[in-house]
Amino acid sequence: MSTTVKRLTVTVAALVLSCGIASAQLNSPKESTSQKQGDAKPDDYERWDAVREVYFPGRTIEDGSAFLSLDAPYRAQDAALVPVTVKAALPADAGWSIKTLTLLIDGNPVPLAGKFHLHDEAAGTGHRNLSIGTRVRVNEYTLIHAVAETTDGRLFSAERYVKAAGGCSAPAMKNPEQAMARLGKMKLNLPQSVPVGGDVTAQLLVSHPNHSGMQFDQISRTYVPPYFIRSIKVSYAGQPVMDVETDISLSEDPSLHFTFTPKAAGDLKAEVVDSKDQTYTGDWQVIPQPAS
Repeated sequence: MSTTVKRLTVTVAALVLSCGIASAQLNSPKESTSQKQGDAKPDDYERWDAVREVYFPGRTIEDGSAFLSLDAPYRAQDAALVPVTVKAALPADAGWSIKTLTLLIDGNPVPLAGKFHLHDEAAGTGHRNLSIGTRVRVNEYTLIHAVAETTDGRLFSAERYVKAAGGCSAPAMKNPEQAMARLGKMKLNLPQSVPVGGDVTAQLLVSHPNHSGMQFDQISRTYVPPYFIRSIKVSYAGQPVMDVETDISLSEDPSLHFTFTPKAAGDLKAEVVDSKDQTYTGDWQVIPQPAS
């Protein structure tokens, strides 16, 4: 099935769910995903059952709260810029690591905010400890889920209930001319001290309007066509760090916080591709310092 067909399938399914037209009646068992969240209602969990069947059909999702956490504001100040952070710390005796993390906003027309494929040179693949942060659009009061897939093929989830509405249709913060003038420009933020062989948290900022297709232009009286970042690839010293599949649930001017481990000086590179197949690249030299 082509990427376009998959996206259309997910969009149609999610729109039906978000409008309350269909109620999922799935035969798969309802596994516990985490502690019940805040004001979440039975309808929210029915919707989650249907959303996860779209993204993880027929698969069991276990409660990951022992090692996986998802942090987001209970009541967001700006529904178009909701900060979300997912952290994981595996037990020392775990014989597996996390290879993929999927972030889903259940109530959005397209729930997928990001599917993060993680790489760790020392472990061969996956991460035992991770911290990933970004900003998302939230279209209505909803559960947000983070689903971790492990190197031994299991799925674990964490969840958070967020009160926010209208994030997918919120107008752009920049005017079109300003947005296009900065299109694809990137910035990398690093700590003042980067230790050799230690985990380093970096922030990648990408200038892009990330139009959802639901925003209304008051001048032309038409909807702004969807135009969004589709993928982000990050590497360090020639080795992959993270490959991300994204969609319209990611905010305008996407921001990604992620961890990597510089064992020696090298270049951190980012490659971004949007829905018009435009490619943008960034390259920064990193010189880690030995511990004092």
